[in-house]
Amino acid sequence: MAESTTHAESSSQDGLNRQYSWYEADLAQVKKPARTILVEYSKIPEEKIIDHVKQVRDRAFAVFPYPCIGSFRFLDITICNSSAYPEILSRLKASDTYLDLGCAMGQDIRYLVSQGAPQSQIYGSDLHPEFISLGYDLFADRTTLQCPFIISDIFDDNSELFQRLSGKVDMINAASFFHLFDWAGQVATAKQIVKLLKPKPGSIVVGRHVGDFRAGERSEGESELKTRLYRHDLESWRRLWKQVESETGTQWEVEVTAEEWKDVKKNAHNGDSVFKMQFVVRRV
Repeated sequence: MAESTTHAESSSQDGLNRQYSWYEADLAQVKKPARTILVEYSKIPEEKIIDHVKQVRDRAFAVFPYPCIGSFRFLDITICNSSAYPEILSRLKASDTYLDLGCAMGQDIRYLVSQGAPQSQIYGSDLHPEFISLGYDLFADRTTLQCPFIISDIFDDNSELFQRLSGKVDMINAASFFHLFDWAGQVATAKQIVKLLKPKPGSIVVGRHVGDFRAGERSEGESELKTRLYRHDLESWRRLWKQVESETGTQWEVEVTAEEWKDVKKNAHNGDSVFKMQFVVRRV
């Protein structure tokens, strides 16, 4: 979840709250591969892409002002940068099942579909139904995309997500998800993910989120969005999965890397010690 230093204006007559520092009013360009998807998959004329994206973004920001929406980070396609991406695409084509957890507008799902992944094995899940609907508008595929989407709370064992997919998923993408919670919340999230994955070696969870070389719990956000969360370094992320192993009786191999994330470092909320954490956690 990347954030910007641009300080925006407060709410206007359109009802959009622009007071958050991560709301960026302007968008200079849409980079690849998101641009390629919008042109080749969504068939949106190139000259209309920026206005189209800004219009959908403002509607999404009015639903919930996540920093990744305010700063256009939902345009970052993360799945193709995972070291497990070739494996994920190959396994999807061989009939394995994939879930994008907290999929928001489903950008990674559209990337996989654009690369030939079979839609029937790709699921998306989010707490906010409005984001899923806006994803159809963003990618202009409401009548063509066949991937199942499930409105659900990851912590509700009685939700449709668990009724349909408990123990049935081979691969889960949890991008920009864990870092929304404190340590206890992240452990709880990981344990719910364990329930969703098939109970066998090779089941994986992949993702990317904001890490911090000064790991620890902190209070972040603005006004009503202020919350407690835990930022990981590489060792604390491994330690979290050791706790998950202990509490679930399972074993996991943790691959985690740090990558410089320049545009996040520029904002006042994160400081100069943040980095982009990529991870692949595999059941053994």
